[in-house]
Amino acid sequence: MNTQRAQEIAASPIMENVTFEGTPIYIQHVDGNTGMARIYPLNQPENEQTVPVGNLIEH
Repeated sequence: MNTQRAQEIAASPIMENVTFEGTPIYIQHVDGNTGMARIYPLNQPENEQTVPVGNLIEH
């Protein structure tokens, strides 16, 4: 996924189907300067992590 699309998804009120390493995730924030996204698995909101936007897959 590219940074611009990840930012659009993060800003949208509509829940998109996005995964990280096969796990459905929610994108909290995208840093356009670093290309990193703050995410968490839908079933584990306490498990926040920062990952490269390029590793996110939109289905």
